[in-house]
Amino acid sequence: MRTKLTWLMAGMPLLVAGCAAQPPAPQEPPPLGDAAFNARITDLETTLLAQCDTQAMESRQTSQYETLRSNMHEVGNLLRVLQKDVATIEARGDEPIIVREECESQPVQTSKTVLGRSEWVGFPAIGTYLKARIDSGASTSSLSASDITRFERDGEDWVRFKLALNDEDVAVERVKDEWVEAPIQRRVRIVQASGEESRPVISLLMTLGPIRENVEFTLNDRTHLDFPVLLGRRFMMDIATIDVAQTYIHDRPEFPGGEPADQAADDEVSEDQDDTEE
Repeated sequence: MRTKLTWLMAGMPLLVAGCAAQPPAPQEPPPLGDAAFNARITDLETTLLAQCDTQAMESRQTSQYETLRSNMHEVGNLLRVLQKDVATIEARGDEPIIVREECESQPVQTSKTVLGRSEWVGFPAIGTYLKARIDSGASTSSLSASDITRFERDGEDWVRFKLALNDEDVAVERVKDEWVEAPIQRRVRIVQASGEESRPVISLLMTLGPIRENVEFTLNDRTHLDFPVLLGRRFMMDIATIDVAQTYIHDRPEFPGGEPADQAADDEVSEDQDDTEE
């Protein structure tokens, strides 16, 4: 009995040391009451709403910035186009006059327009008036041109030229040295006593009195003749007839930089040179 008690007393310190070596058990936080729980949820909602508001504001600002940027770009383009138009009106400079065929509608004529053997014609796309010889003996119409150069644009055949005018030819001064560019409609073979040649044909909007038509012109140098423009049978067909006893029946058209129509009489000199071309 004494022996067992001795062993038990000897083992007590070891048991006490073993118990002391174990870590204390973790204690769970006390449960939240209803008031504390609601307060914490409210704090979380406020934080999330603040973050969402910030992101929404940034998104709106980005959208407004992009819209403003797009509008500024559009306004800039419009201003550049306007500036170019103003510059073109004030002075053409070195930019060529680009002619494209225009569709012009006019009332159906119930009777043919009577033309004199010479008339003033206008070219709105070029911006000038010129004197024209009306001749039913010529098949095609002709426009006096120099420095005629063929080139290609967007896969189509085009031609670049200047009006070929001599000192006696009357025209708007500012267009005399301008380059004109127009698409080639076709080419024609011209047979004359001096031989034959191929000439480009372009279409130009032309006015003559009440007539406003797209007319096809061959291009060639006519400075040795009295009229820079010749109007042939194809132009007159079904719309005009000639009274060879008269000249300049219709008023001269007016263009910016040109002389008034009522001053045309000083330039209306009758020429009898034969300008007939086939």
